[in-house]
Amino acid sequence: MKLLPAPLLLLISALTASPAAAEDSKTPYWASIRAGVVNMRAGPGEDYRIDWVYRRPQLPVRVVRMMEGWRLVEDPDGARGWVLARFLTRQRTAYVRNKGLADMRSDRGDDARLLWHVEPGVIALIGDCDSGWCAVTIGDRKGFMKQDRLWGAGTP
Repeated sequence: MKLLPAPLLLLISALTASPAAAEDSKTPYWASIRAGVVNMRAGPGEDYRIDWVYRRPQLPVRVVRMMEGWRLVEDPDGARGWVLARFLTRQRTAYVRNKGLADMRSDRGDDARLLWHVEPGVIALIGDCDSGWCAVTIGDRKGFMKQDRLWGAGTP
């Protein structure tokens, strides 16, 4: 029987290590719902009961854990459950939160020209965030909104 050299054994062992262990080190992260209808389940499998049915593509979620094709996510209301990874995308979106209208401005800063008032619950595509402001796109409208009004912006 021929023995393999130690460096080759290390390489083989690294390449065949459990991907689940590597996946867990990458959480949490932001994602958004990809499909028109997505089931949130009580556990990571289709045998678990459905707790929620989402019908909001682009709704942002925080992925807090990964397990064999399933993701434990938290939604803007704080509900947690498992969804199939294929129904999520890494596209960054944000959910306008808190009460009252949020201002969308032409640039960063409270003194920038007011473009629109945005209702809570609206979903925006987000770009770069800097100095407490995020670049946002809602439909064909572009501007900047305060980061503290956006769930899905900042550190997950």
